[in-house]
Amino acid sequence: LDVVRKEAESCDCLQGFQICHSLGGGTGSGMGTLMISKIREEYPDRMMCTFSVVPSPKVSDTVVEPYNATLSVHQLVENADEVMCIDNEALYDICFRTLKLTTPTYGDLNHLVSAVMSGITCCLRFPGQLNSDLRKLAVNLIPFPRLHFFLVGFAPLTSRGSQQYRALTVPELTQQMFDAKNMMAAS
Repeated sequence: LDVVRKEAESCDCLQGFQICHSLGGGTGSGMGTLMISKIREEYPDRMMCTFSVVPSPKVSDTVVEPYNATLSVHQLVENADEVMCIDNEALYDICFRTLKLTTPTYGDLNHLVSAVMSGITCCLRFPGQLNSDLRKLAVNLIPFPRLHFFLVGFAPLTSRGSQQYRALTVPELTQQMFDAKNMMAAS
């Protein structure tokens, strides 16, 4: 936490924190949520945004993943302001079905997550008409304080072989955005 404190002190206008962690393993679910809790104690007025990889029964490597996730979700309800839910099963499905990858690697999955993170935070990082901050984002997305778990999607997604430029209309792009095939968490 000393490192977090030093970095926060060097900021001109600290809006909040972004944490990436997994809820299936012991480190991300236990230590990750403990760190979120401690940061919340130190900075109660700052926004806490997490990108949380939730476990999936089809893509699981340990027996205790459901227990870790169940115990850590309570901490996210209490201490996080915005939780972007991502799961590896949905990421693998996107890699196989949409991107046409035969053997997706964790690098491919991480690339999808980084594209989503970049898209969500571009209104925070670049100047323009649609400038925003983490608090405004939360105000516009959260109807009730405890309902702050988001399902994230990304569009357009195309395979490397079919990267020909094709102009999409706004309705087509919107339809792709809400299509279950483009969601980062399996439904």
